[in-house]
Amino acid sequence: MKELSIFVDESGDFGEYDPHSPFYIISMVMHDQAVDITEDLAKLETQMQYLGLPHHCVHAGPIIRSEHEYKEYTVENKRKILRNMMTFTRKVDVKVKSIHIEKKNIDDSVEAVGKLSKLLAAFIRANMDFFIGYDCVKIYYDNGQVEVSRILSSVFNVLLDNVEFRRVLPSEYRLFQVADLICTIKLAELKLEKHILSKSEKFFFEDVRTLKKNYLKPISQKEM
Repeated sequence: MKELSIFVDESGDFGEYDPHSPFYIISMVMHDQAVDITEDLAKLETQMQYLGLPHHCVHAGPIIRSEHEYKEYTVENKRKILRNMMTFTRKVDVKVKSIHIEKKNIDDSVEAVGKLSKLLAAFIRANMDFFIGYDCVKIYYDNGQVEVSRILSSVFNVLLDNVEFRRVLPSEYRLFQVADLICTIKLAELKLEKHILSKSEKFFFEDVRTLKKNYLKPISQKEM
């Protein structure tokens, strides 16, 4: 049986527009279960062990902003963690896709859910041959925001008849952590386009060339 796993994460919230959080993003990482990624995972774990972080659950946003458990990390160690995740993402055989809305153009959460649902539906319809090639499509999400759960359930169940949903803990799946990374880098890309990168983002990525070459370009090559 051909099985497709889709790991989903989000960036932003459905509250009122805030200049510090201008976008809402949903990112997906799609993995054909027939493709063995054991070796890629092993290499990532080895690199994380070298940093003294075996089985560490990577949270890209807090790394860049020096939040939570990353407050005391040196900037070089934080960059090494994200570079390890980027190397894994670049090499592993997956496809990625992000959809987003700009919140200043949205009146309320109902409109936001509607627009994101339409974007997701348009993506699935445009790639219907890809999706119907699988006997089973499993959606992995941590149920972090009820609106996203509703979007995923309504859109996937309407358009596909072979969908299952799984609640995931971020620490259990590296590919879910990749979805988190994709969200974070997509947010940086959108903010770069609007010339609104934060001080912490500018400091972490060092310069625009580094951001584009080491982060934006590798991810764009994975996009459907």
